[in-house]
Amino acid sequence: MELAPRIRRVGPDSVVNSYLVEESGEVTIVDCGAPGLWGLVPAELAAMGRSLEDVRAIVLTHGHTDHVGYAERARRERGLRVLVHEADEALAMHKVPNPAKQGAMKVGPLLGFVWWGLRHGLMRVPALTEVSTFGDGATLDVPGAPRVVLVPGHTPGSAALHIPTHDALFVGDALATYAVTTGERGPRIAPFCADRDQALASLARLEPLDARLVLPGHGDPFTGGSAEAVRLARAAASGG
Repeated sequence: MELAPRIRRVGPDSVVNSYLVEESGEVTIVDCGAPGLWGLVPAELAAMGRSLEDVRAIVLTHGHTDHVGYAERARRERGLRVLVHEADEALAMHKVPNPAKQGAMKVGPLLGFVWWGLRHGLMRVPALTEVSTFGDGATLDVPGAPRVVLVPGHTPGSAALHIPTHDALFVGDALATYAVTTGERGPRIAPFCADRDQALASLARLEPLDARLVLPGHGDPFTGGSAEAVRLARAAASGG
């Protein structure tokens, strides 16, 4: 599904997001959602006028399984380089326990998320066996040249990816526009944070970024800009 020129989402819904970013005929995958989305990637690429041959790299915003998704299969079958922040390397490779903590939950939305996960292979995500790492402030040598902004809290190595040429900010789970555990919509701190207070504090790093399009790991794009997304996320956290 096209979200903006040169940006597509893999699949028809936004429960768990995987994105394709095109620059000068080459493509970067940002997050890999669930294993079941891999089969949808060729059609999305074709809609961009591209193919799997044009994909150069996968960049993960963090190491949770619903972002690792099909990354290992793509790496193994297509030889794609997979990049993740150095603080989440072990998490993406399943070498350390998931640090996520439970928060508020509602039965209906949570069951819906579990059912989505079962249908898309999210309960059996292969661990990455080889990754490249990056640090805060890096400009990655992949199509789109995203600049890394470390936003710890959801995980220690949660990273936002700012692509000025696309007027876009990929925030991973630094914030969500859909909470898979409660069904709430609009910018907010995503569920399953390792450290919710740190995640809230990290929003200050997103606030000054000049990006109209904010693309979360869960939920639809927010088109009101990064500063407004942060304002709304803070308001939601305070009950406003």
